[in-house]
Amino acid sequence: MHSLGTGGHGGLWGWNLPPRKPKRQERKPTNSKSSHSVDPTGTTGYRFPLKQAATAGALALTGDTIAQLTQRWRKAKSLNQDPFLLDSHGSSQTLLSDHDWLRALRMSSYGFLLYGPGSYAWYQYLDHCLSKPTVTNLMLKVLLNQIVLGPSVIAVVFAWNNLWLGKLSQLPNKYQKDALPTLLYGFRFWIPVSILNFWVVPLQARVAFMSMGSIFWNFCLSSTLSK
Repeated sequence: MHSLGTGGHGGLWGWNLPPRKPKRQERKPTNSKSSHSVDPTGTTGYRFPLKQAATAGALALTGDTIAQLTQRWRKAKSLNQDPFLLDSHGSSQTLLSDHDWLRALRMSSYGFLLYGPGSYAWYQYLDHCLSKPTVTNLMLKVLLNQIVLGPSVIAVVFAWNNLWLGKLSQLPNKYQKDALPTLLYGFRFWIPVSILNFWVVPLQARVAFMSMGSIFWNFCLSSTLSK
């Protein structure tokens, strides 16, 4: 993609005399190498964004944990039980026990393997295409974030959850029932968050910032997926 932003320099050097043309050709490999290099060592290729992936995975796990605790709290209250009821060994029987670790693993692996790397690549792409910090570019980023990233996240996380549960055949019904309400609810939350994200937060911190918002959003997703 970096090559898209580097125009050819031959036109700028067209006025050189014939004896100087070899020097112009000798500089081309250097320019080509710098335009495609990823880091100062000159290595190329994809590098997994481990930091962003770990952050997204940890915060997805946090959101799911809050969702599970909230669901058990509400269940205990509906049964007129003490949410912190202790057994003879002094451990909680309701709120702090019976944690669904497989569900927690589903959400955290989604954040680590899919949301973290995917959103990081998405923000890099937006900054490459809309690099100038103008109001127009800001609004375009927010709009594209909602009409591209938002539906993609919902589609992927629903499919990821049903894949783990072995219920891919039920995925179309899940989309019909919950995808649109979840997406519309997400618009009300993510539009102001996205404005702050693109206007204030630097690129290297955007995944972390959006993942912090994802604590609440993952709480909503986890609650929706567990229905």
